Amino acid sequence: MTRTGEHADEWSLDSPRIRSIQRRVLTVLVAAQAVGGIGLSASLTVGGLIAQDITGTETWAGMATTMATLGAAVCALPLATAAARRGRRGPLSLGWFLAAGGGAVSVLGAQAGLFSVFLVGMVLFGAGGATGLQSRHAAADLATDRNRGRDLSIVVWATTVGSVLGPNLTTPGAAVAGWLGLSPLLGVLVIASAAFAAAGAVTAALMRPDPLLTARALTARTAAPRSRAAAPAGGRPGALTARTAAPRSRAAAPAGGRPGALAALAAAPRAVLALVAITAGHAIMVMVMTMTPVHMEHGGVDLTVIGVTLSLHIAGMYALSPLVGWLSDRLGRMATLLVGQVVLIAAVTVSALAGHGPVMVTVGLVLLGVGWSFGLVSGSALLAESLRPDQRPALQGVSDLLMNAGGAASGALSGILLALLGYGGLNAVAAALTVPVFALAAFVLLSRTSGEGET
Repeated sequence: MTRTGEHADEWSLDSPRIRSIQRRVLTVLVAAQAVGGIGLSASLTVGGLIAQDITGTETWAGMATTMATLGAAVCALPLATAAARRGRRGPLSLGWFLAAGGGAVSVLGAQAGLFSVFLVGMVLFGAGGATGLQSRHAAADLATDRNRGRDLSIVVWATTVGSVLGPNLTTPGAAVAGWLGLSPLLGVLVIASAAFAAAGAVTAALMRPDPLLTARALTARTAAPRSRAAAPAGGRPGALTARTAAPRSRAAAPAGGRPGALAALAAAPRAVLALVAITAGHAIMVMVMTMTPVHMEHGGVDLTVIGVTLSLHIAGMYALSPLVGWLSDRLGRMATLLVGQVVLIAAVTVSALAGHGPVMVTVGLVLLGVGWSFGLVSGSALLAESLRPDQRPALQGVSDLLMNAGGAASGALSGILLALLGYGGLNAVAAALTVPVFALAAFVLLSRTSGEGET
């Protein structure tokens, strides 16, 4: 093999060195996601109850989740812009630390009975949601086309740990609150803040070298003429470090990142499809999931059964994601994405026909979680491989922004739709959101040139 070939091997995603870096990155991401996920699910468990205690009414109970969702949307683009300039490690660490600070602000506001301060804290708390979503993008930076779905799905799956543990922290949280002299429910937020801080510390300390900067160094190296003169002193390719990659990444990215990213989006129909699919899937999931407990309660279903239903729904969202990632790698991103749309239609159909029967409603909600997982994993992989490394962060930030904004909008509309159309009508509206995904998929498949292939 020639020296050029040797250099190409060392500077490829399949090289032993890059595979070793990717394994380390995945380990760090999984650890941070598992710990940070505890904070995310814990806040969903008690946020509404805390808001109700502060205000003395159920009317404002939903504001805690709404503000956290909006916070995730607001933080998505700034964190992505920072990643485009500095790599993944700093922004991911910052996001987790912001969420930890938000939890502390919420605790102080709630303890003082200041609802506005509590809500400000929940907005910052939402940075944890944005960071959790962007962690999956970091898993795709150094993945190959053969395993991108698998690597990304492993990070999504890690959220299962927090989803299981978080809702069960009420009793330990009360003990922590007692030690600190706080109201019992606030102990859960204290634990959540500590979990976010731990996730930030793990990311800051261990995510080295940075996956995005390394991916850019690979792209720059393989794109440039390979010659002995291009190698540093000693005859070896340059080290894959943030220091060597950063100048190339700054030169490659347009000023501000966004104009170039939008131009890249216009030139990549598959990326547009991925954005629409991720946003639509999340909007469908939030719309139905938000009103299902209300629907079940109106039908006289016991609160314990409602809790089990929601737990199974969350399991559907995350527990099967490695299987979804494997299917995405084997069947192709678009095929898996379209299967997810079919699963979502099946989910809302079952839910619409279930009445108040808890078994059928639960089946519908589990399918809803599985369909969401198909869309998120395959859509995220499709988005990543449709763009160059220097284009990815900005559009991945747009993806997370649209995803959270769609979820917030559909959640706000869900109550109105339930009141006007009933639970069956609500599910019918949710089903209609799959239409743009099918239409765009048909356009992409029909317009694909003979030189392009399904990944």
